[in-house]
Amino acid sequence: MTDVSAPAPRRPGEQALTTIGLTAPAPHPSDASPHSFPDGGRWRTEVPSVEGPECLAEVLKESARLDVPIHRVSQGSGVWMLSDADITEMADACAARDIELCLFTGPRGTWDTGGSTRTDSGGAGLRARGHDALAGCVEDALRATGLGVKCLLVADEGVLWTLHRLRARGVLPADTTFKVSALIGPVNPASYAVFEQLGADSINIPSDLALAHFSEIRRASRAPMDLYIEAPDDLGGYVRMYETAELIRRGAPLYLKFGLSKSPGIYPYGAQLRDTALSSARERVRRGRLVLDLLIRHGADGGMSPLGSRLPGPLSRFPLTPNQPTPDQLPPDPLTPNQLTPDKD
Repeated sequence: MTDVSAPAPRRPGEQALTTIGLTAPAPHPSDASPHSFPDGGRWRTEVPSVEGPECLAEVLKESARLDVPIHRVSQGSGVWMLSDADITEMADACAARDIELCLFTGPRGTWDTGGSTRTDSGGAGLRARGHDALAGCVEDALRATGLGVKCLLVADEGVLWTLHRLRARGVLPADTTFKVSALIGPVNPASYAVFEQLGADSINIPSDLALAHFSEIRRASRAPMDLYIEAPDDLGGYVRMYETAELIRRGAPLYLKFGLSKSPGIYPYGAQLRDTALSSARERVRRGRLVLDLLIRHGADGGMSPLGSRLPGPLSRFPLTPNQPTPDQLPPDPLTPNQLTPDKD
């Protein structure tokens, strides 16, 4: 919680610039988000691209060495790229430290036979193509939650709505949370609110949104945001460290994601990428330390959620649809040609 007796945060270079007449205009109170996490915190931390037990061990070791608090770690290759033993080891290690583990679900259009994803337009992108891909995402969700994973990353609106309905029916644990991928992240208040209604518990937004966009979204939804403070190159490579305090002020409740630009892609991860994955995992934690140091220097480090916090609080949802009929409950199909009475001569 923020210390009410602490001095107000300052902006970068503020005092020096004031001496030469370049004082920045005061932030307007209406720009600030009125929302917070249910624990009262305004921000949490996340280390992304933690692709397996070995990467996780590096993140945990480096976070202890650099004193970087971590609320969540997330993985990008997918549940199906991990063995049961891998998932169990990661879930146990995170549970022992009160860190939320988030794994990506199911098949994606960028990796299957959908050639349109490799055109200039990008086609359907990460979305799940067809019933089988949807079913694969559900299978991953069931497997991961059965092994103790409490957060699932999704990249398709239909997958999100399906998993939310399964959570509501008790097929998935009630405390499972769903996180929307940055690669389908919404860019306006209306679309952001739709993701919340579909069941999202935190929503990645693209790292290139302007500060005003954060305030606009917060007038439409209180669902937690996920934001790369430093974005991977395939998401633009933006580095917004100096804006972190203002991003929190406008976007809370907000997960600060410590990404890494100028680093090779590692999805889907395997042993051939081991050295890159381990070194980049350590560097993501160091980048997190740099962000936290900036907040401290600017007097803006208050308001972090207690470690171990993970739930988003009450959110708005679309009404759940009634149960879908089983095949035997459907009306009979129209007569097929061979069932029609033949014409008489």
